[in-house]
Amino acid sequence: MNATRMRRSPEEARRVILDAAASLLAEGGVAAVQVRAVAARVGMTDAGVTHHFGNREKLLTKLLRHGGRQLQAAFQEVLATWLDHGADLRELVESLENLYRHGYGELAVAMHAAGYRDTGSGMLDPVVEALHRLRAPGSSIDDTRLAVANLHQAMATEAVYGSAFRRSAGITGTAASESTGQVLWWARQLQLALGIEAAQ
Repeated sequence: MNATRMRRSPEEARRVILDAAASLLAEGGVAAVQVRAVAARVGMTDAGVTHHFGNREKLLTKLLRHGGRQLQAAFQEVLATWLDHGADLRELVESLENLYRHGYGELAVAMHAAGYRDTGSGMLDPVVEALHRLRAPGSSIDDTRLAVANLHQAMATEAVYGSAFRRSAGITGTAASESTGQVLWWARQLQLALGIEAAQ
């Protein structure tokens, strides 16, 4: 007996496909985002998925943009909560690292390695603006942007290379595979780089 396929508008079908791809990404990384797996998850054929996105590479590109929009919304939510809790840099860094851990850092690295270049900019502007407000008057906005860009780069590559880099520096055992110490270090470096006093 054939299962009845659900009729969706093209916009709804694309949204459902991207949501399924995002779930697969969070569960198993970039390798898990395959057309067949996405199709199975949403009750479509492989041809149905490729009809909307062309091929896996185009699906990954759209997923990266979709993830960027989700991250941007999540950044706003993290920042609102963070400011309500007294602007503790450690809490901000932990919250941001939690967002990256759900596969988008790995996806960004994989897409960049494959030659994809996003022409957009400013996804992290809300983070830059929130941190810059905590700095002394007259501080360089470019220094704030550079500090945030470096944090973004570190967090994006953490899922792919973090434990290997820690092992290469002689950090072994569970400390090599856990990012807790790394998060604390990032928070301290951000505080030092921006000259922001620690929350009391």
